[in-house]
Amino acid sequence: MKLVSWNINSLRLRLPLLKKFVTQANPDVVCLQEIKVSDLEFPLLEVRSLGFEFVEFSGEKSYNGVAILSKFPLREVSKIDVLNYGHKRHISAKIGDVTLHNFYVPAGGDIPDVVTNDKFDHKLKFVDWMSDFFAPQKHKRIIITGDMNIAPLSQDVWSHKQLLTVVSHTPIEVEKMVRLQETLGWIDTHRHFVDAQEKLYSWWSYRARDPLGADRGRRLDHIWVTPNLKSHLRSAGIYRDWRSEKQPSDHVPVEVVFDEKIFA
Repeated sequence: MKLVSWNINSLRLRLPLLKKFVTQANPDVVCLQEIKVSDLEFPLLEVRSLGFEFVEFSGEKSYNGVAILSKFPLREVSKIDVLNYGHKRHISAKIGDVTLHNFYVPAGGDIPDVVTNDKFDHKLKFVDWMSDFFAPQKHKRIIITGDMNIAPLSQDVWSHKQLLTVVSHTPIEVEKMVRLQETLGWIDTHRHFVDAQEKLYSWWSYRARDPLGADRGRRLDHIWVTPNLKSHLRSAGIYRDWRSEKQPSDHVPVEVVFDEKIFA
């Protein structure tokens, strides 16, 4: 079973890219972030034509928005307005006895200061909310996926030293993310398969003329599982080359492959 997470940065704009990706990668479940389309304008027929019978979304015109595309039935769908900001940044559903949560964590603006930058304050409070939300859910079978907008490890960014004061890799953000990871002993699936000393990125700035050539990336996109799902993990990957596609998102798809019994 192949699960993919992708900040697609406008679903309607990149529908052809999504179609190409699905044709080549053949995922079973796709979690999208930043779909940037209202629920009324969501391209449901086009998405279902890609082979996803079960589609749930929480959209917002021009901003944010998340969706789950699935070949498996989606039950108990939930769309939480985290911290009551009116943003569409969360959607969850049960597949079998596993609860899948898809998040788009706030980017946090440019200045890592909660006093002068309310977006950064929002981001830190959002991650704190996630910690408080998941802490009581011990023994449940859960997958978290999405654009978390935090690169936690030194090898998750092109330069640990130069990015310590850049939003997405500041010590306070990493601290908040570590606290979240410790709530249920979450397994960072990509680092489960790739050593922490190896560079690993899923995002490259639009400002770079040759993003993969310069390779100044960050790993902002994550798929985590609770320890009781560890035995089902088979592989993890990042589709780096999709950053070089025509009209790409600045994020690339990330995937985890589970055994066929994951949702049994």
